[in-house]
Amino acid sequence: MLTLLSSVIGYLTSGTPKVLGYFQDRSDKKHELEMMRLQTEREIELQKTGMWVQKEVAEIEFDRTVTEAQIRESEAMYQFSTSLTDGASRWIVNLRASVQPCVTYGLFILLVLVDSFAMWYAVRTGVEFHVALNNIWDEETQALWAAIVSFWFGSRQFNTKRK
Repeated sequence: MLTLLSSVIGYLTSGTPKVLGYFQDRSDKKHELEMMRLQTEREIELQKTGMWVQKEVAEIEFDRTVTEAQIRESEAMYQFSTSLTDGASRWIVNLRASVQPCVTYGLFILLVLVDSFAMWYAVRTGVEFHVALNNIWDEETQALWAAIVSFWFGSRQFNTKRK
C-alpha cells in the first residue's frame, strides 16, 4: 500500500514543475502586459506634460508680472507721498503722517471696548464663557483684526496667504 501511495505521489509531483511553469509563464505574461500598459500611460502623460509645462511657465510669468506691478505701484505711492511733503510745514507733515495710525488706534480701542462690554454683558446675563467668546470673537472680527495687523506688519504676506 505504501508503495502504491508513493508511486501516485511521485507521479503527481513529477508534473509539478510543469504546473508551476504554467503559472509562472502566466504571471510573467501578466506582468509584461502591465508594464506595456504603464509605459503607454507614461508616454501619454509625457505628451500631456508638454502642455502642462507651458501652462506652468505662463503662470510663473503672470505671477512675476503681478509682482513687478505691485512693486511699481508701491514706488509710485511712495513718490506721490514724498511729493506732498515737499514745501509743506512740519506740522502738516506730522498731521498727515498720523492719520492712519490714529484711525488704527481708534478702531483698536473701539474693538476692545465693544468686545469687553459684550463679554461683561454676556457673563452678567448668564451666558457661558466659551459661548460668549465664540460669538464675540467670530470670523468677521478675526478678519477685521487680521486686516489691521497685516496692513501695518506686512500686507504683501497677507495677500500671498489669501491666494
